[in-house]
Amino acid sequence: MQLCFFEDEKLTTFHPLTLTRPTDDLRIGILTLSEKWEQALHPTKTNRILRPELTGLFEGDDISTDENCTWINSRYLPTEQLVTQLNNLSGGQYLTYGDTIIAANVDGATSRQWLENGEPDFNTLFVLESNDFLSIDNLWDLFQLNGQEIVRDIELLRINNNINGTVSDHAVLEKKDQIYIQDGATIEAGCVLNASKGPIFIGENATIMSGTHIRGPVAICKDATVKMGAKIYEDTTVGPVCKVGGEINNSIFHSYSNKGHDGFVGNSIIGQWCNLGADTNTSNLKNNYSTVRIPDWSNSQEIETNQQFFGTVMGDHTKTAINTQLNTGTICGVSCNIFSNDFPPKQIPSFSWVGSNVIQTYRPDKALEAMEAMMARRDVSLTEEYKQMIEAIFDTKNHPQ
Repeated sequence: MQLCFFEDEKLTTFHPLTLTRPTDDLRIGILTLSEKWEQALHPTKTNRILRPELTGLFEGDDISTDENCTWINSRYLPTEQLVTQLNNLSGGQYLTYGDTIIAANVDGATSRQWLENGEPDFNTLFVLESNDFLSIDNLWDLFQLNGQEIVRDIELLRINNNINGTVSDHAVLEKKDQIYIQDGATIEAGCVLNASKGPIFIGENATIMSGTHIRGPVAICKDATVKMGAKIYEDTTVGPVCKVGGEINNSIFHSYSNKGHDGFVGNSIIGQWCNLGADTNTSNLKNNYSTVRIPDWSNSQEIETNQQFFGTVMGDHTKTAINTQLNTGTICGVSCNIFSNDFPPKQIPSFSWVGSNVIQTYRPDKALEAMEAMMARRDVSLTEEYKQMIEAIFDTKNHPQ
């Protein structure tokens, strides 16, 4: 089996996170959506339809014409029921729920042609109607489903031996059989890992510094660092190579992002290469306890989330100054600098330089300089393809004029 991902009309629902990545690269639980499918199906090759601005950044395998390909809507998660349905799909069939195309079984030659054309053509296939399956339909689904996805990802990864890293004799591991510590990880003295309400996953070479309290379900991914005295609550994911401290609850950090100091982040989704200044706080509950409304990225109209708890969604490369306050339901674009003494607007366009009572355009050349300096600190090169993607985002005019 080969595997290909496609995006549907709900792509913009996940902006600004999906301005810089395909939907299948969103992280929920321990793994990204594409990594989940690779663990569930073990395909021989994986590829995806890419938007032009992402070309060269997320290239997949060359699809073989000799083998059928399973096409997956990037928003869907690999539940046991959906995997069974896929295994029962015949060549030339596609699976739908209402107007939503979920998956298809397509021959290799046609699949390669679709990739070359940059667009699948499901009208040439035979439709098979189905019940719906688990998917992400809104931004808030990411943190709402995060705890259960940590549990499911541990099952997908088929971890046999729980404790492989180094654990201090002076650390406390509550319900040890639900704590998974991978090779090279370090748990220092004074840490308390409480898995009584859900599993705790500590990835390869991750470091949990002294005095940290973690209450599962929580995932601390490969090469991540949790700084001294941090408090990490349920349903939180700290992505690869992130550094976090302070207090975090029911939030997702994608990768290479930093929250190195005190401050609270709750019910939030933080992209890649973000940096939260000391004592940055996200409000995740309104004073009147009403549900949170968020701005629609496409048209700035307010969306009723029906969620009582909703913090901040932050696009890649956005940074906050010390003592920054972010209101409930704040949506920050790509490459913003926020240093206002007051609450900034609830929708912050990409490439915004946000001070008190003023928003100016963050010049892309200056933004790229900052990106290159930050990425070099993690031995990651700023490629020409990455620069072109950033410039394409700027050219969409989704920034202050």
